[in-house]
Amino acid sequence: MKLAILSVLAGSAIAFAPSSMKTSSTALKVAAEDLAGALPPVGFFDPLGFAEKADENTLKRYREAELTHGRVSMLAVLGFLVGEKVE
Repeated sequence: MKLAILSVLAGSAIAFAPSSMKTSSTALKVAAEDLAGALPPVGFFDPLGFAEKADENTLKRYREAELTHGRVSMLAVLGFLVGEKVE
């Protein structure tokens, strides 16, 4: 049990450690930062690196899918809350 708690604490501490990776700017990242939704404090947020090997059309498709999934999830929450209220 103590080992599990220690490993969770160590893993969470590593998550906030500064990264030693160098970032390089490419034309793709400039195009990705121009998409709607890139915010000033964070910029283009891609923690899993999906945009590294994607072209402009693929990035637009990812953005469209993200919006669609967000809208579906909002409707699902609304349906859940209405269902709870009706019962």
